[in-house]
Amino acid sequence: MRVPLSWLREYVDLPATETGRDVQAKLVAVGLEVETVEQIGAGLKGPLVVGQVLTIEELEGFKKPIRFCTVDVGSANGTGEPQEIVCGARNFAVGDKVVVVLPGAVLPGDFAIAARKTYGRTSHGMICSTDELGMGDDGTHGIIVLPPEHEVGTDAIELLELVDEVLDIAVTPDRGYCLSMRGVARETAIAYGLPLRDPALLDVPAPNAFGYPVKIADPIGCDRFTARTVVGLEPEARSPIWLQRRLQKAGMRPISLAVDITNYVMLELGQPLHAYDRTRVEGPIGVRRAQQGEKLTTLDGTVRVLDAADLVITDDRGPIGLAGVMGGANTEIADVKNGENTTEVVIEAAHFDAISIARTARRHKLSSEASKRFERGVDPQAAAAAAQRTVDLLVLLAGGTAEAGVTEVTAPSAPRTIAMPADHPDRVAGVAYGRETVVRRLQQVGCDVYGQDELLVTVPSWRPDLSEPNDLAEEVIRLEGYENLPSTLPTPPSGRGLTDRQRLHRRFGRALAGAGYVEALNYPFIGDAVLDQLGLDADDARRRTVKLVNPLSDEEPALRTTLLPGLLGALRRNDGRGSHDLALFETGLVFRPTGDETRTERLTVDRRPTDDEIAGLNAALPRQPRRAAVVLAGAREQAGWWGTGRPADWADSIEAARTIAREAGVELTVRSDQHAPWHPGRCAALFVTSAGEETLVGHAGELHPRVIKELHLPERTCAMEIELDLLEQAVDGALQAPRISTFPVATQDVALIVAQDVPATTVEEALRAGAGQLLESLRLFDVFTGDQIGEGKKSLAYALRFRAPDRTLTVDEATAARDAAVALAAERTGAVLRGA
Repeated sequence: MRVPLSWLREYVDLPATETGRDVQAKLVAVGLEVETVEQIGAGLKGPLVVGQVLTIEELEGFKKPIRFCTVDVGSANGTGEPQEIVCGARNFAVGDKVVVVLPGAVLPGDFAIAARKTYGRTSHGMICSTDELGMGDDGTHGIIVLPPEHEVGTDAIELLELVDEVLDIAVTPDRGYCLSMRGVARETAIAYGLPLRDPALLDVPAPNAFGYPVKIADPIGCDRFTARTVVGLEPEARSPIWLQRRLQKAGMRPISLAVDITNYVMLELGQPLHAYDRTRVEGPIGVRRAQQGEKLTTLDGTVRVLDAADLVITDDRGPIGLAGVMGGANTEIADVKNGENTTEVVIEAAHFDAISIARTARRHKLSSEASKRFERGVDPQAAAAAAQRTVDLLVLLAGGTAEAGVTEVTAPSAPRTIAMPADHPDRVAGVAYGRETVVRRLQQVGCDVYGQDELLVTVPSWRPDLSEPNDLAEEVIRLEGYENLPSTLPTPPSGRGLTDRQRLHRRFGRALAGAGYVEALNYPFIGDAVLDQLGLDADDARRRTVKLVNPLSDEEPALRTTLLPGLLGALRRNDGRGSHDLALFETGLVFRPTGDETRTERLTVDRRPTDDEIAGLNAALPRQPRRAAVVLAGAREQAGWWGTGRPADWADSIEAARTIAREAGVELTVRSDQHAPWHPGRCAALFVTSAGEETLVGHAGELHPRVIKELHLPERTCAMEIELDLLEQAVDGALQAPRISTFPVATQDVALIVAQDVPATTVEEALRAGAGQLLESLRLFDVFTGDQIGEGKKSLAYALRFRAPDRTLTVDEATAARDAAVALAAERTGAVLRGA
């Protein structure tokens, strides 16, 4: 909201010495976010005067039209003689009143004006446009043509209000009333302790049966609708300069008198209005929900297909406006510039449901000045005053006549009241304000307060954000000054540090970083589209998501159930920017609803929740396991003088899981599996053994080619995801450091022939079980297939390391352990010792 200081002074008698910076400091102190104070006209220096064009001579022989003009500027040039000026604009004629800057003046941007020779003539000054004076856009993109009543030689700096200060306020969603001069003036009056001249305090005639007919079919969507009619408007009437300048300073472009007045009143009172050309409205004005697929051409010329949830304004033909967002083109006020005339208007001042308007604006991607106000909350009691203010200005400036009929359709409502202990703000802030201060501050914001120890507070109609005692406490605290709150830091107990769980999670991250992975932190939001791209089945548990009430993006309205979408999106972005060798990881929570979650009440903030309340909160939450995931693409080892390098493959993703498991002191069991989004032939299921039972903790491998294509990922992209909470549960006590034996190792190699479909991990498990306690490690170092082995067979070669903790093993002991391992492998898998 842009607030001109000169306009603000109309409602609050600020000291004459107060600058925009002073007002900014006061408003920031009461909780408003004043981002900047713009100095309009800074550096502007006259003479800048009103002139009248006497003659225009068209100069020939130049690439663009050039005119040599003589302009009467009165005595402003010191001689009284016409001023000779060269100008390239063509939107003015002889006799027009224009704005002339004379030699010696300085325009915004430190642009000094002097007599100079150009196009074969000497130009003594310049005829000005709005851009050159820093006035903003007036829609003409040409020379300023003033109304004929202004005297030649008048100071244009004062006439056009070129010097001013404008406060740019970032209005937060709970302060919708500050999207108006009335609301900002109220905050200013409170900050300075001065009285407010409320522009909404107008004499409004009572509604009667002679007003324009209005029918409300949806009183929930529209609980108040005021209609007034003004006839006999002068089609040629233009917005006066003061009105145009206030709109421009507030960031709006003047259009036509009727439209400018509705915009002006909206800025002044915060109530959006709409003016209909009465001759274009057929029958009563109605308010209803749109029919699915109905069409409406809005004022921006766009044909919009309406949704059944959209609230629309109608006449006998159908929709004529998108309620609270934008009017329709078929009842638009006529444009005088196009030779059209509007002499009769119907003024609409209505109050619409904030949520409905917000959803409609978002659905149609159409954020207007009206929708921004309605979705933040508009004062329903201001509708009649806004309509009256519009009527008064149309009568005053357009020569119209207000018809006696007044339409006001309202739904039954009652003032909102809140019960609050008088010391509630004291307990929230930890400051003893006292009852008198609490009552005084609440009355300043417009509340009616009754009671002694227990206050009954009636909230003003312009503050829909005040709904509970904590909101009232916030009002008291902000007006008393956040800077006056004591700063008391809690004293943490010494010597505790991180918990075992926190230390373990940090080790996981450090281990992956040490293995060459880069951490990527992603937003925890997903949408159904990415779940489809991952190829998840309809009954997959990862499709059961927690939906957000107010998501940041309609495309990602749910909390993630897996870490992979965010990581794969990060990999795709980096690959698209030229980084092709990628290894990324992330640790974080996923959200897996069980269906047993319960609803809970909002808790107070002035005491610690009870154990039952905390248990209720926990019961309302979905299961939130902590997971780790990695994604890989491109080269895992770079090529160079040391070798050819190698690409990342499914084995690297499994090794990442083993790296994490080693940090927890847990041994992973790896088996082949089929699980989306992995390639069915290159997917590994990861298990841990806890209390004698195997638990599935994650998956790893190469992604399915279809998934890679859908997500536009590099070829052969690999991924791993593992649940850290399940790893922690498998940890058996504190992590024990290995005992280092001083005795030599005995190495035995063995090659076993097994069927092609026997997993190497199954053979490995049998060898470990058969070798006994003397086996220190086991490593698969070769896989061979060929005619020598036989069709449907493969050879697996393992290196077995044996070591005893108390002696040097003999060859016979190592051989016996190896033979026992081979025997058990043969029994379980049908393995045959190669060469036997």
